[in-house]
Amino acid sequence: MAIRIAICDDDEKQLQALNALLSNWARSQGVAARVLLFPSAEAFLFAYEEDSAYDILVLDVEMKEISGIELARRVRKEDGRVEILFITSHFEFISEGYEVDALHYLTKPVARDKLYAVLSRALDRLCAEPPSVIISCEGKTVKLHEPDILYVEAFLHYISIHTPEQEYRIKESISSFEKRLTDDFFRIHRSYLVSLKKVIRITHREVALEDGTLLPLARGKYDAVNRAFIERN
Repeated sequence: MAIRIAICDDDEKQLQALNALLSNWARSQGVAARVLLFPSAEAFLFAYEEDSAYDILVLDVEMKEISGIELARRVRKEDGRVEILFITSHFEFISEGYEVDALHYLTKPVARDKLYAVLSRALDRLCAEPPSVIISCEGKTVKLHEPDILYVEAFLHYISIHTPEQEYRIKESISSFEKRLTDDFFRIHRSYLVSLKKVIRITHREVALEDGTLLPLARGKYDAVNRAFIERN
């Protein structure tokens, strides 16, 4: 399994110490971990504008300008699944962590065994997550979980990935993107790939989704999509 971890701490020694601990933990677990280091919340947010595909965030609570708590609040507006671990010197901040669904708090100096235990718990939760795909959209790297995708629509040189919140347009063929998804998705038309989990009705001419979207069904696909729908639901 490959995961991406960000550590954000304005204390350089603490930043490097956490980096060493996380790297050692990943090796001990046989996990391919890419660890990125940020010396401030501002530095993290600047990078996050272009790359938001993180699995675990390790955040110092007491940083200058923007605190770890405030940073977590901003991240949670876009990502409800990333695992957040706070590092702090003061227990009075703990109650604020519940607002952002923090996995755990650890106090400084961070004890290796306690950190490893929390990281292993985060890994267990990540393994239980639904399948996902990484896309590059408008200069930003985004992690999309399959349950959040309604359908994919093909155009001449790009595809449009539709979710309940927004639409992502990327330069990739629909056939290539289909190969990156699980069997929960079905090609109902040369230009449409649909999540069978979002389908509520199938007729000989169209497929209806739970959000009211109606998509065309290619001739001869009715029996196959019906069979796939029954198998996946």
